[in-house]
Amino acid sequence: MSSVFKDAIDQFLYPIKELLEDAGVSEIMINGPKEIFVEKKGLVYKTDAQFHNEEALLSAMRAIAQSVGRRIDKDNPRLDARLPDGSRIHVVLPPMAKNGTTVAIRKFSKEKLTLNDLITFGSLSKDAARFLDICIFLGKNIIVSGGTGSGKTTMLNVLGSRIPKTQRLIIIEDAAELQVKAEHVVNFETRKADSERGTTEVTIRDLVVSAMRLRPDRIIVGEVRGEEALDLIQVMNTGHDGSMGTVHANNPVDACTRLETLCLMGDTKIPPDAVRKMVASAMQIIVQCSRYHDGGRRTSHVSEILGIDKNGNYISRDIFKWVQTGKDPESGKYIGEMVSCNYVPTFFEDIVVNKLPFPKSNFLAPEWYNQKLKGDKGEAA
Repeated sequence: MSSVFKDAIDQFLYPIKELLEDAGVSEIMINGPKEIFVEKKGLVYKTDAQFHNEEALLSAMRAIAQSVGRRIDKDNPRLDARLPDGSRIHVVLPPMAKNGTTVAIRKFSKEKLTLNDLITFGSLSKDAARFLDICIFLGKNIIVSGGTGSGKTTMLNVLGSRIPKTQRLIIIEDAAELQVKAEHVVNFETRKADSERGTTEVTIRDLVVSAMRLRPDRIIVGEVRGEEALDLIQVMNTGHDGSMGTVHANNPVDACTRLETLCLMGDTKIPPDAVRKMVASAMQIIVQCSRYHDGGRRTSHVSEILGIDKNGNYISRDIFKWVQTGKDPESGKYIGEMVSCNYVPTFFEDIVVNKLPFPKSNFLAPEWYNQKLKGDKGEAA
């Protein structure tokens, strides 16, 4: 991006300059020129910042669109783009946006987080972090599932950075967000069609086809939200072990169902039953990220997918799970910990054969959790 565009964007976004520079702000939400909210530590607050009028806000969005070779006007009322600092921005114009031009700016941490950081934040336990590291080493297919703002991109960044140095990783995204720290990384980004410039659309599906011909060891699809899900599933089932992606879903089983639905969205002629078997075969580990009501982002489940049962339902077994045990009366923060769930994954023999230091006892739940489960069963009876 040229310095001219950068200076223009800085000038137009001056009303929210302090918010953009505030490291504690993770998201900025603009509901028209006079109403601006921010997210801090997972909670949303209203600010005093304002744009002068609707035209000033619209001019800022046009400058951003122009800087990335896009248009935003009455014929193209939506924009998905990036700011010079890498933040993702999405815009919807009136009359679709009834409050006035509506904008969400998702900021990304400039610090490269590690598994140790996630342990320190309380998002993962040491055993769960070590287990995920082992899954990466063994080349297990991993889907990171969760809602908006639950930490999926952060988790995928961390997991992608653990890929062995000898392997070639190709990352495919709709809008480049991932910042994977690895030795051999190739990044692809889709392109929108532009009739004025004579450029054609390049989709995630197109880039997956190209990636398959560029000798990847693993492929990461940043966010699976369309028919490219079928391509990712085929990648995982055709020798590219250890491939990854993210999907919007509320729990591990829903993640499988969501991927199945996305696979069937295109013009595929594969029968639904066959697609379900393909998804069940490709899915190995689901990492479920969740944003809780106290604003905390935590890994709520690490689960193994075991295929489908005789009724055609996905079989999921929790390996680790975050359990809430209380709530801090002063801060309102939830108290809890990630525990093992008394389930040994089917590939434990691979861990043993590769002499990886992770004893079977690490999968045993603590005694207090076993007592809790007994109490819950007693109440249910």
